[in-house]
Amino acid sequence: MKNRKAAIVGAGFVGASIAYTLMLGNTADEIVLIDIDRKKAQGEADDIAHGVDGIANSSVYAGDYSDCRNSSIIIITAGRGRLPGESRLDLAAENIKIIRNVIASIGQYYNGCPVLMISNPVDILTASAEHLLCQPEGRIFGSGCMLDSSRFRRIIARTVFPGDNLSQTDCAKSINAFVIGEHGDAQIPLWSGVSVCGKSPEKYCEEHDIVWNNDIKQSIYTETKNMGASIIKAKGKTHYGIAVCAARIARAVLEDEQFIASVSSTMGLGTDNIRASLSLPSVIGGQGVLSRVSIDTSPAEKELFEKSTVSMTDMLKKLL
Repeated sequence: MKNRKAAIVGAGFVGASIAYTLMLGNTADEIVLIDIDRKKAQGEADDIAHGVDGIANSSVYAGDYSDCRNSSIIIITAGRGRLPGESRLDLAAENIKIIRNVIASIGQYYNGCPVLMISNPVDILTASAEHLLCQPEGRIFGSGCMLDSSRFRRIIARTVFPGDNLSQTDCAKSINAFVIGEHGDAQIPLWSGVSVCGKSPEKYCEEHDIVWNNDIKQSIYTETKNMGASIIKAKGKTHYGIAVCAARIARAVLEDEQFIASVSSTMGLGTDNIRASLSLPSVIGGQGVLSRVSIDTSPAEKELFEKSTVSMTDMLKKLL
């Protein structure tokens, strides 16, 4: 069988949490943590590896960029995280320099495997990495709005299943909903595609005497958009939620699962030969993003997505 090797660049809270989640899920046979601070990477790898016996068979170790050789997936988390009060786009100029160095360091060892970008602003950095590595569309992609979509579903579930004796996971599984576009303040809730137990939220709520109106929708959207900032304000950083998302994406790649999530990739977006990376529901498999799922959007949603494409393209012109 093919050795399932995941190389994680960046051994901070996010990178270490992804390695830990991959280990717990027995998702990868080999997990290498790469960081400019080799001592930190070694400490994280040792801490994770000491818990492997009896739970998983993963080999977890610290390495350098040469260990990207023969990887099945490379996950990039390097860069500075958001501080309280910052937007993800505030990180662009600083983190794009870091990502350029990361891509240059990976270069001679890169074998064409899928590259998953986690670092923020993920859309900008995904487009930048694809530009530098010159790979087919979808091979380099970002976690995008996958976490936003999960938050969106859970908040809808809490709203439409008030008082039900169901776990959040059970509730969220009854909700079909995606966030698309930018992973940031301009993210777009795809209201036209939301369903609750196979019905529109309007119909479901009417049948169950639950209030559902534009004010409720705006409250759900605002909470979804601000959730990351709220967590950072409360504890200083976010890392568990995105680690679970990254591990789920990695499993889809490593096992060629054809998994659908709202992730960020170019897939022909952009203007003037600059390819913007934005999130849409996409099929993820062994070669990265294989295709985009056909979705129906309202005129307003389509207009917002087109505006995001232009905005992202303009920013990339200044940074690339």
